[in-house]
Amino acid sequence: MFTLFPQMFAGVVSESILKRATEQGLVRIQLVNFRDFATDRHRTVDDYPFGGGAGMLLKPEPLFRAVESVRAQRTSANERTVLLSPQGQLFTQDLAREFAGLDRLLLICGHYEGFDDRVRQHLVTDEISIGDFVMTGGEIAAMAVLDAVVRLVPGVLGNEGSPDDDSFSVGLLEYPQFTRPAVFRGWAVPAVLLSGHHANIAAWRRRHALYRTWVRRPDLLQHVQLSAEEQRWIGAWEAGNFEGIDVLEDHHAWRQRRTCPAFEGRAADSRRGDPARG
Repeated sequence: MFTLFPQMFAGVVSESILKRATEQGLVRIQLVNFRDFATDRHRTVDDYPFGGGAGMLLKPEPLFRAVESVRAQRTSANERTVLLSPQGQLFTQDLAREFAGLDRLLLICGHYEGFDDRVRQHLVTDEISIGDFVMTGGEIAAMAVLDAVVRLVPGVLGNEGSPDDDSFSVGLLEYPQFTRPAVFRGWAVPAVLLSGHHANIAAWRRRHALYRTWVRRPDLLQHVQLSAEEQRWIGAWEAGNFEGIDVLEDHHAWRQRRTCPAFEGRAADSRRGDPARG
């Protein structure tokens, strides 16, 4: 982790799952202050942009020296150097899974107005964004990436099946979940979940995961291979028939919050019974 503010990570890496992962030797988290690699007496890491403009840019020299010093500690062909940037590729669960399979992941946190573009062109392999908004620095974004990646490293969660049902792991949002008591303030847990019938429970979970995704994030369905039966479910929901759904959502409210033109074609296909295209 390359940052001007390593102290920001203290609480994140010393608590909960990240702490256990490092204590068990499953991951090693190294914080590098790239200001330490500035060579002038003021330890300067930023300067004015050529051509003028507002703000300051991070200089290339300290960053190159910092990254190259870490690479020199241990060579690895199976590594990525990632720049946290609002201009980057959107970070996803699939990308987290890719990163979890690396021997080494180098994350560069920016500040000020941005980077000298030679950092992008010649030092990093990836640019990653955690959303379409701008923050004061890359540290919080790096923490999010770190947490998402480390939990996928084998052995970190203890139960190897834990990440498999997470939202986005199979392209859908996660199904509703419940715990004791079976009835709370008159609200009962769906009976199928108390039945002990594993096949019926699995079918219920799949249907409700698909339904929740249809309501909240229909754009995700563009990338999910659906069976003919599952497409019929979507067609029924589009027509206002929610038979078999125990945990209903206010889909009108959700749809007012976002638009998804791309999904309309998919929904039309589902109503016609056409085969899905994943």
